[in-house]
Amino acid sequence: MRSVSVEAETTSAPTSVWDLEWPTLDTEGLERIEALERAAALSHESWLARTDMGFSALHYDDAVAILRDRRFHSALSQLSRMSGMAEDTNGYLGRRRKSILSMEGDEHTRVRRLVSPAFTPAAADRHRPTMRAVFEELLAPVRERGGGEFVSEVCDPYPIPIICEVLGAPREDWERFSNWATNIFKIFNGNLADDLPAIERASDELGAYTRAMIAVRREDKRADLLSDLISAEEDGDRLSTDELVMLADAVLMAGTDTTRNQLGCALALFAQHPDQWARLRADQSLIPRAVEETLRYLGAVRSTVRFASTDIVYRDVLFPQGTIVTAHLACGNRDDSTFSDPDEFDVAAERAQQQLTFGSGIHRCLGAALARAELQEAFSVMAETVAEISLDGPLTWKPSSFGIWGPASLPLRVVPAR
Repeated sequence: MRSVSVEAETTSAPTSVWDLEWPTLDTEGLERIEALERAAALSHESWLARTDMGFSALHYDDAVAILRDRRFHSALSQLSRMSGMAEDTNGYLGRRRKSILSMEGDEHTRVRRLVSPAFTPAAADRHRPTMRAVFEELLAPVRERGGGEFVSEVCDPYPIPIICEVLGAPREDWERFSNWATNIFKIFNGNLADDLPAIERASDELGAYTRAMIAVRREDKRADLLSDLISAEEDGDRLSTDELVMLADAVLMAGTDTTRNQLGCALALFAQHPDQWARLRADQSLIPRAVEETLRYLGAVRSTVRFASTDIVYRDVLFPQGTIVTAHLACGNRDDSTFSDPDEFDVAAERAQQQLTFGSGIHRCLGAALARAELQEAFSVMAETVAEISLDGPLTWKPSSFGIWGPASLPLRVVPAR
């Protein structure tokens, strides 16, 4: 791995990142995979590249270092500025500043400490029977027909019942949650000015629904996440109702569109690599490793954006306050100084370093254990019941501008296992 100094003491004033020559990462008009190939090629020239927003860190070590440096703050709080919109402190984007996804400092530390026990692998494991049952129910008709369009029939509907169970919402509300998730996630699609009304409406409806659930759970606690969060306490400190609503919003964001798209990416990979599917079926103990490899090789989250909250010196370079820096997760996941044969998709590979798709540092995905469990159970059901997977028509991808990305259409032919 490359040797990286998070902050170097120099005898002379460091040069501003804006005054140095960097290659330009221009991906306009490119498909997502083509954009990744261009970034990977640039990473052999430089650890940093210019972008239309600021700069992008292309190496694994640099992405990790920037994400772990608490002076680089989540850019979710800067969405208005980056979208060229006026700040509305009372609107949805203003409320985003109070989300655990964009909180910083002591406030973030407090909330994360209170909620972390509810997001452990053990907490996720109690939902595995539901994950398995939901995926079996979705897969059965497709398998019986010998195939189908997996995005709409399997991937998209899969996470919603699980998130509803996690939060304690009844089955009859699954469709409402699915619609809320679809609209709220438009915040990452690069068209905020047009999408904001739908985003705000979905967020307001989800907030009202969650407040009603919280009122019920305060009187009647159950085996669900809201009850766990209501009971969360440390030295007398508890979460407020507003914080509980914010966390429910974050759980819906962290646990639906990401899982939908990552499952689609994984199934597309297996359809294109039948040897790897056969290998996984032959040795299902590889399923946890296969999940990590699909996350590394073709992650639904390409990058995460930070901004310098103050002047920061990193690698003897000054990043002035306000500078936007993107940690290029997908490029880091293909870093040949970190991963051996990074461009090979190998479900049996033992990777010494963890893939970056869940991020790193204090904003590392809170729902990572839940997402891993969902993907593992989906892989398990598929491996037990489907002998072969292949494309049965054109595989199309969502626009590269989408922050959470995956197949738009995934027609697959499947051969049931005997």
